[in-house]
Order: sequence, then C-alpha cells, then structure tokens
Amino acid sequence: MAASIILLGDSIFDNASYVVDQLCVTEQFRKITSDDIDISMLAVDGDYVDDVKRQLPRVPEQATHLFVSVGGNDALSHYRTLTADFQTSEELFEKWSSIQATFRAEYRDMLDQVLALNRSTAVCTIYDAVPGIEEFAITALSLFNDVIVKEAVRSGLPIVDLRHVCTEPEDYSHLSPIEPSFEGGAKIARALNRVVEEHDFSNGTTQIYR
Repeated sequence: MAASIILLGDSIFDNASYVVDQLCVTEQFRKITSDDIDISMLAVDGDYVDDVKRQLPRVPEQATHLFVSVGGNDALSHYRTLTADFQTSEELFEKWSSIQATFRAEYRDMLDQVLALNRSTAVCTIYDAVPGIEEFAITALSLFNDVIVKEAVRSGLPIVDLRHVCTEPEDYSHLSPIEPSFEGGAKIARALNRVVEEHDFSNGTTQIYR
C-alpha cells in the first residue's frame, strides 16, 4: 500500500510564508519522495500543542504516517516569564518546573490523541540554533525538548531531532529567524524522508533521525 503522510503541528511544516518564491517544507518533502507517496500538510503556523488536537479530525482515513512538530510556540509564550527577575534560584527553578509540568501534561494528552488514530507516528524536537538566540533560551528550550523526547520514548516513537538538523544560520528564514528557510526546510524534508524509508514502526522502538 502506498504511503499517505500527514504533517501536523506548527510553522516548522507550515513555513510557506517565510520562503517566498521558494519551496516550503511540504513541497520539498514531496519532491524527494516517490510518486506513489501522498503528503498532506495539516499543520498551522502559530499553533500550540493543544491546537494539534483540532487538526486531528482532518486526518484522512487513508493516512499511514503522522509527523508531529509542535512546541516552539508554547516555549515562546513563556519568554517573559523565563526572563523575569526572581529573588532566589529556588523560585526560578520552581517556576521552570511548573512550566515544564504543564507542558508535559499538554503534550502527553495531545500525543495520546494522535496515537489513538493508530498510524505510524514520529515526533520532532524544537530546534535551538536560531540566529541570535540567548544562551539562557537554549537552556530553557531543553525543558521542552526533554518532555518531547521522554514522551516519544514512552510511546516507542522515532524522533526527528531538529537540534541536529537545522544547525546553521542559513537554515533559518531571513523573514523570521525562528522559521525554517529553504535550506533548513530541505534538511527537515530529508530527515522526515529517512524516517519513512528506514524506520521499522512495527517494533515500537525509539530511534533518533537527523
């Protein structure tokens, strides 16, 4: 049976607005796959983890593979909190722990609903080589990526680790540095394609792709 691949999540997949006159991630993915593979993009620029659940009713019956890339907007929404002044380091870590716990609950609930569709599923981490990103922000992103990796391992899913995919400044759009550029999109598409071509979804083991 030919594969029918669905891309869920945010602007990591829905990046057409940031690569004007060039191929977006979805189009680049289509370009490198065989003609009998169908690829559809349900991801929405700006969506949060909780929004993915509203994308799921649009997943067609013939879908065979689901890719989920989401969480960056959730992390960004906490930027002011993470940069706020705290009286003690204990207060800081308590706040970060609370943020992570909330994200874990939301991500797990979303992923459980994705897995309920019983399709071959893979998830993506949040990249952290955005040009100009502060060191503390990279540390903060690890809180969110830790959740994504642990939840993927819990469910035996392959992981596309975007931290090791989009590593160069040119991988990010000059229109918005937090979005994939044409070059970054090409790398993401190749990583997704490796999952489709190489991963054995039947054994329920986690493997990292880059």
